[in-house]
Amino acid sequence: MTIPPGISPPRIPRTVWALGLVSLLMDTSSEIVHALLPLFMTVQLGLSVAMLGLIDGVAEATASITKLFSGYISDRIGRRKPLILIGYGLAAVTKPVFAIAGSAGLVFGARFADRIGKGLRGAPRDALIADVTSPELRGRAFGLRQSLDTVGAFAGPLLAVGLMLILANDIRTIFWIATIPAAFAVFVILFGVRDVDAPLTANPRVPLRFADVRKLPDAYWAVVALGTVLTLARFSEAFLILKANAEDLPLALTPLVLVVMNLVYAAGAYPAGHFSDRMLPMRLLGLGIACMIAAGLVLALSSVLAVVTLGLVLWGGHMALTQGLLAKLVADRAPSDLRGSAFGLFNLATGIALLLASVIAGLLWDRFGADATFFAGAGFAAVALLLVSRYPKRAQSEPA
Repeated sequence: MTIPPGISPPRIPRTVWALGLVSLLMDTSSEIVHALLPLFMTVQLGLSVAMLGLIDGVAEATASITKLFSGYISDRIGRRKPLILIGYGLAAVTKPVFAIAGSAGLVFGARFADRIGKGLRGAPRDALIADVTSPELRGRAFGLRQSLDTVGAFAGPLLAVGLMLILANDIRTIFWIATIPAAFAVFVILFGVRDVDAPLTANPRVPLRFADVRKLPDAYWAVVALGTVLTLARFSEAFLILKANAEDLPLALTPLVLVVMNLVYAAGAYPAGHFSDRMLPMRLLGLGIACMIAAGLVLALSSVLAVVTLGLVLWGGHMALTQGLLAKLVADRAPSDLRGSAFGLFNLATGIALLLASVIAGLLWDRFGADATFFAGAGFAAVALLLVSRYPKRAQSEPA
């Protein structure tokens, strides 16, 4: 796009920056907890890897199902901020529960409630970014939000490592400290996020009637199918932590797994969003899927910690190249009056896929070992790459 002389180029709106900061703070809080939770559950609470996969999968699927309804509600009322605030607020108030949990049931309950909060905020937040951003900036806007989110995703585990060393592996105290950035995130929403009047749906109705589903174009459904298959390859990151620990990474240093992965993710998310505004998206998506295939193979075949680190780098590269891009594809291919619902439906499909992926990964790990888990992930990614190769070139550049 050429900018005429004397006219300033469009800028990413302040609300997008504020939502990025909120994501950074909440992800810092959440990743402090999540970096330690897999070993907390398997070592201190004595759960199996299959049960860990089930808990993580159910929690993430719950978030995705909730996104379906939150997206619809935000379309119906024409406001995004109330649901964003409730979602982040619920996530903040569940953080202390991890600190007092003494059983698998309480951990499951906290994860369940935390993911409901994620589900309530996710689709309205993404829809608000699309609402306030011009189409030629959407890739960069989603990339910026994702990049700031991922800064929190590696800052949290890095803080967890430091706190583990300072507090002599006192995980419960660290969980209490994680409540602080979560509270700040809610504060930023209250005073930094500006809502807009979203397009209202016509009449009160249930979410996504068949007539509404028919309004969603084939190009949108192709993105849903592709995202679903790709999610089957991207099971819970808890398995990355267990893999590194199995290859002799000390307990206090296990959060570094997420630091490495998310550092690559954060560094690449915004540039990937920028490129997605300038090139055919499926080319970029294909490169991201190739990174996932390579990551799965490296992690399956490695028994040396340094090689495992390479797998984490490739995993982070995959996330940077695909996550913001998939959000852009959904936004571009959904009608504006159904945008929140479209994000909700997309997240529902990928959330169910993540549940299946995490359960399958846990069962394979317990029955056949870590190698089988990561080989399966690489296989699903290969199927997704095949789908990308068959995606019509014309449809890649045609928004709804």
